[in-house]
Amino acid sequence: MEQAHSGQPINHFSGCLLACNICKAMPSTVIAAISYQAGTQVLEITFLSGAVYRYFRVPEEVYQAFKRARSKGKYFNRLIRERYEFTQVAP
Repeated sequence: MEQAHSGQPINHFSGCLLACNICKAMPSTVIAAISYQAGTQVLEITFLSGAVYRYFRVPEEVYQAFKRARSKGKYFNRLIRERYEFTQVAP
């Protein structure tokens, strides 16, 4: 299991995102990791706090740009947060 910067385990769900091995640790002060499932357009974001959110119907281009963004937190706040339907899967 991956660990956040705090040393605490990151709680990913055991579904297709991890099975696809598309989980990428982020060099960010807020975001610990992101994963994406192209077939369902689900973006999962794990924050350093341990909270995990899934965002639905996120185009792959948004995910690719998110990975390349210099500031992951700014990109998230401007182009993902409150723009896509989401659910919190871990507190």
